[in-house]
Amino acid sequence: MNVPSPFAQTVRYAAFLTVLVLPSVGLVVNASGTEPAAATSDWTVPDIAGLPNNAWGKLVREGRELTVATYAHLGPNITDADHRFSGNNMSCQNCHLEAGTKKFGLPFVGVFADFPQYRAREGEVGTLEDRINGCLTRSMNGRALPFESHEMKAFVAYIKFLSDGRPIGSMTIGRGTGKLAELNRPANPMAGAKVFAQMCASCHGDTGLGKKAGDNTGYEFPPLAGPDSFNDGAGMARLISAAEFIHNNMPNGTSFDQPVLAESDAWDVAAYVASLQRPHKADLEQDYPVRTEKPVDAGYGPYADGLDVSAHKYGPFGPIRDKLKMLKSTTTPIPNE
Repeated sequence: MNVPSPFAQTVRYAAFLTVLVLPSVGLVVNASGTEPAAATSDWTVPDIAGLPNNAWGKLVREGRELTVATYAHLGPNITDADHRFSGNNMSCQNCHLEAGTKKFGLPFVGVFADFPQYRAREGEVGTLEDRINGCLTRSMNGRALPFESHEMKAFVAYIKFLSDGRPIGSMTIGRGTGKLAELNRPANPMAGAKVFAQMCASCHGDTGLGKKAGDNTGYEFPPLAGPDSFNDGAGMARLISAAEFIHNNMPNGTSFDQPVLAESDAWDVAAYVASLQRPHKADLEQDYPVRTEKPVDAGYGPYADGLDVSAHKYGPFGPIRDKLKMLKSTTTPIPNE
């Protein structure tokens, strides 16, 4: 799994939002239930080299640099301790491949128009800045950037630039990680360990601790486990997110239309990665205050369905969905005051 970039969530109802988003597949659904806007099927990425050398162009370029070399500007080893917002030495493009421009590599293209949006994980409407801080506190195992900080403005500017021409309410085909047919059995970490040893360990290391770059600051191939990896509250710690990402992007150079791994192998490798040790995020029990909105593959409780962590961590997920559907159908809505 050669990855100069690996490892990243919701469709939930919010009556006062104009749209709801399915970031994992790039779908947009009107809250009113009417037909969504037409899909934008062409995959075009704006040319950053064409930006003028003015304040806007400089800020967008800074946002890209923060995405590519997060560890060098916000990492735990930089000189200015006040700017150590990332808790590991990974970069944003370890999940958002090719600086957030790769089709089905968790791209930023089209993201700007999705916000504000209802976020089931927080149980409230969140802004793009909130979403960026979600990455910093989970995937980067760090702390939140102040909204008014220069770095936050640069991140937002870069995402806006990559979303130019994508109208609000339109589907951007190529968003997220792409879909993968689910297994009717639990994903198998032991089988995944064998595939990992054959296909992934040469880059990520035998135990998934990654390979540092030549200057020993960031990673040539990022860690998938260990103290410098994403924490257990990150999207890539979830089986479905990881399996889809792996299948459509790994080994490095793979594309969604020419996958290398068999689908079953991608599920098992994702299960192996999910079984490895990584930093723990505090207060995970506060995620998904509406328990029936919790993703079926969230690898931490509490759960509304009464099933154990192993079922949620490795699947199969059909029975969990059936249980949640039943719970939702028998739950009495709380009337508006």
